Amino acid sequence: MSAVMENVLNKPAEPVSEAPPRKSAVKAAPANAPARKISLKPFFLKVLPPVLGMALLVLIWEIVAAKSNGFPTPAVTLEHAIKLFSDPFYQKGPNDQGIGWNLWSSLKRVGMGFGLAALVGIPLGFMIGRFKFLSGMFNPIISLLKPVSPLAWLPIGLLVFKAANPAAIWAIFICSIWPMIINTAVGVQRVPQDYMNVAKVLNLSEWKIVTKILFPSVLPYMLTGVRLAIGTAWLVIVAAEMLTGGVGIGFWVWDEWNNLNVPHIIIAIVVIGVVGLLLEQALVAIAKAFTYEEVRN
Repeated sequence: MSAVMENVLNKPAEPVSEAPPRKSAVKAAPANAPARKISLKPFFLKVLPPVLGMALLVLIWEIVAAKSNGFPTPAVTLEHAIKLFSDPFYQKGPNDQGIGWNLWSSLKRVGMGFGLAALVGIPLGFMIGRFKFLSGMFNPIISLLKPVSPLAWLPIGLLVFKAANPAAIWAIFICSIWPMIINTAVGVQRVPQDYMNVAKVLNLSEWKIVTKILFPSVLPYMLTGVRLAIGTAWLVIVAAEMLTGGVGIGFWVWDEWNNLNVPHIIIAIVVIGVVGLLLEQALVAIAKAFTYEEVRN
């Protein structure tokens, strides 16, 4: 018995096994795992093409200036632009004003002519698209007058209004009205016939049909006509002001040509392009705000 007890007491103790560690719910990232990189490729694909395009334009401009006598380089034009825009609203007489005043005068004429065209053209387009009799009556007139150059109407405006300013507004009006009439009429004619059948079943009045059915359906077409009209109006006002004189960006360009100030002419071309782009982008924003369809440039 004592021998057995001695063997038990002298036997080495067995190691106690520890419980296996519990797995964490969140796996730790490996120590050598690479950090997540932010890709700049979409940014460069969006920014790089326009930058390269402008750089190509400046390069071509530099080459043309180097090979032509009297044609200003980009650096010389930039120097003139800094001086010009340092005081764009100076006034030294009725025909000697800054580029800011000339641009404002042109925008006012475009706004008046364009607004009058919208007030006349959009309702007329609704009526032409809604009633076949009016469509048959006005379609030959529109087909005959639409191809006429807007500047061909300028002498008629001078004859009727006896002044340059209303004649220029008349030229803007006559060139802006056709896209509004045509696009609005096409939009009305493309309204699904099912909508009109529902209106007949519900016995809706003509006012309800226009406001509740036609106007929401025609709005994308109408805004497309407005965008086309504003682009045409801005093109025409420059040419009209060259012919009529007075204050305006077109007259300013012609006056700088008479003074052989070519850098100012190039500056005016850039300004005209930027303003036209801003006008169209503003109308694109309005179209996106009032339509569910995607409006593309």
